[in-house]
Amino acid sequence: MSGQFGLLKTRRFGPFFGTQFLGALNDNLFKNALVVLLTFQTAQWTTLKAELLANLAAGIFILPFFLFSATAGQLADKYDKAMLARLVKVLEMLIMGVAALGFALHSLTLLMVALFLLGLHSTLFGPVKYAILPQHLRRDELIGGNALIEAGTFVAILAGTLAGGLLAGSVAHPTWIAAAGLLIAGAGYLGSRGIPPAPAPAPNLVISLNPLTETWRNLKFARQNRTVFLSILGISWFWLYGALFLAQFPAYAKNVMGGGESSVTLLLATFTIGIGIGSMLCERMSGKNVEIGLVPFGSIGLTLFGLDLYFASPVALVGTTPHELLALLSLPAIWRVLFDLMMLGLFGGFFIVPLYALVQLRSSDEHRARIIAANNIVNALFMVVGALLAGAALGAGLSIPALFGIAALLNALVAIYIYRLVPEFLIRFIAWLLIKAAYRLRTEGAGQIPAEGAALLVCNHVSFVDSLIIMSASPRPVRFVMDHRIFRLPLLSYIFRHGRAIPIAAAKDDPLLMESAFADISTALKDGELVAIFPEGGLTPDGELQAFRPGITRILASDPVAVVPMALSGLWGSYFSRIDGAAMKTPFRRGWFSRISLRVGTPLAAESAHPETLQRHVAELRGRER
Repeated sequence: MSGQFGLLKTRRFGPFFGTQFLGALNDNLFKNALVVLLTFQTAQWTTLKAELLANLAAGIFILPFFLFSATAGQLADKYDKAMLARLVKVLEMLIMGVAALGFALHSLTLLMVALFLLGLHSTLFGPVKYAILPQHLRRDELIGGNALIEAGTFVAILAGTLAGGLLAGSVAHPTWIAAAGLLIAGAGYLGSRGIPPAPAPAPNLVISLNPLTETWRNLKFARQNRTVFLSILGISWFWLYGALFLAQFPAYAKNVMGGGESSVTLLLATFTIGIGIGSMLCERMSGKNVEIGLVPFGSIGLTLFGLDLYFASPVALVGTTPHELLALLSLPAIWRVLFDLMMLGLFGGFFIVPLYALVQLRSSDEHRARIIAANNIVNALFMVVGALLAGAALGAGLSIPALFGIAALLNALVAIYIYRLVPEFLIRFIAWLLIKAAYRLRTEGAGQIPAEGAALLVCNHVSFVDSLIIMSASPRPVRFVMDHRIFRLPLLSYIFRHGRAIPIAAAKDDPLLMESAFADISTALKDGELVAIFPEGGLTPDGELQAFRPGITRILASDPVAVVPMALSGLWGSYFSRIDGAAMKTPFRRGWFSRISLRVGTPLAAESAHPETLQRHVAELRGRER
C-alpha cells in the first residue's frame, strides 16, 4: 500500500488532502461542539428543547447542499479549482469570525448562521473535492487517491466530533471553540496555497443562480451515462445507510449496550477505522484499476454484517447506571458488536471508493463538477429521507437493532435492483472473484487500452478464462468475440451473455451466425466500444501461438480502428487449458494462486495491423513463458 501513501508526499495531492481533511475536521468540530453545548446548557441559550435543537442544527447544516450545490458545480467547472479551494478556505476563516461573535454576544441566531455558512462552505468545496482528482492524478492513481480522501474524511469526522465534544465541556468560555476553528481554517488556507493549478474545463460557462433549473440540468448531465447515474444512486444509498447507523450510535450505546458517553466514542471509532481500512485496501485488491467488481463485494458485506449486528445486539445489559467501558469490553457480546461495526465500515470502503472513482472516470471533463454537484444533492436528499423514515420507524416502536436488520435487508434489495439495471457491476465481480480465487495476475501496460473511443483488442487464446482475465484488467467494458460453444458454457454463459459478448462460428458450421457476428462487431466499433478477438480461432492445443486468421483484415477493412496487441502467459497447464487434450479434466492441476500475466502492447494503426504483424507482436509480448 506504499503507492497510495506515496501520493501524500506529492504536491499534486498532499496539499489538497490536507486542505480537505482540515475542512472536514472543522465542520465536525464546530457542529458537534455546538450540539453538545446546546444539549447540556440549553437553558442558557433558548427555551427550545435540546432534542429539537440538535435536529434543527443538523437540518440547518445540510440545507445549503440543496440550495447551492448546483451553483457550486458550475463554479468548479468554470474556474480553476485550486483558486476556488483557497477562496473557500478564506470563507471558512470568516465563518469562524461569525461564530466567535455569536459566542461573545451569546447569540443563538448568529451561531446558527455560522452553522449554515459552514454547510455552505462544505457545499462549495464538494465538487472541487472530487472533480480535481482526475486532473491531478493518473488513471492508475484514482483508486488510491479516492481511498485516501474517504479514509481521511471519516477520520476527520471522528477527530472533529471528539474534539468538539471535549472543547464544549472543558473550555472556560465557548469563544475558544471558534478560536480553535479559526486556527484550523487558517492551517487549511495555508495548505490550499500549495495546491497546483487545476484549469477550468468550461471557462465560458454562463452561471445560472436558479437552484431548481440547474439542479435538474445537472441531473440530466448525470443521466447521460447510465452507469454514472446509477453509481450516484449507489453512493447516495451508502450515505443513507451509513448515516442511519451513525445517527443511532448514542441511543444504541445507552439503551442497548447500557454504556455511557465513552461507549458512543468506541462505536464511532470502530466504524471509522473499518471505513479507513476498507478504503485503503481497495487499491491493493483492485490492482490500481477502477475495479467496480468490488462494489457487489462491498454490498454483500454491508448486508451480512448489518444483519449480524441485529442478531448480535445484546439484551438485558441496561441497568440503572451506565456500565464502565472496561466492563462492557469484558463481555463477548460487545466484541461481536464491535466486529460487525468494523466489518460494516470495511465493506463500506469496498463499496464507496470504486463508485466515486467510476463517476470521476466516466463523467465528461466539462461536466464533471456539475455531475458531482448532482451527486451531492442526491446524497443529501437520501440522508434526509433516511433520517425521517428512521425517526418514524423508531417513533412507531421499532427497536434500534431491528432498524439495523431492516436496513440491511433493504440494502440487499437495492443492490439487486442496481445490478439488474447495470449487469456490468455483477459481471466484473464474478470475473474478479474467479480470477482472485484461482490466480495471481500481474498486468503490464493496461494504460495502453484507450480510455475512450473504439479499439480492437487482439490476444492469444490459452484457456476458457482468457476473457475473464482481460475483462478484469480492462478499465472499460469489453465486447468479446468468442466461439459459440464457449459462449454456452455453464456459469460463463451468464457472464458472456450479460457482458454482450458476440458469439461466432466458422463459415462451414454456421454461416449465418458468422455473418451476424461480423455485423455486430462493426456496430460495436462504430458505437465507440472496445471489441476483443482471439484471432487463432480457438484454444491452443500445445501452448504455442497458432496462425492468426484473416478475420482481423475483414474487421479493419470495414472499421479501421486502432488495434491493441495483448498476450497472456502462465495459463498453459492450468485446469482451463487443453494440456491434457481436453480442458477442465484435472481440478487443481497447478494448485491455487498460480502466477499468470497479461501484457498489453502499444496500439497499432489499422493499416499496419496485418495478421502476421499482430502475431509477431503478440509473440514478443508473451515471451517464452506459455
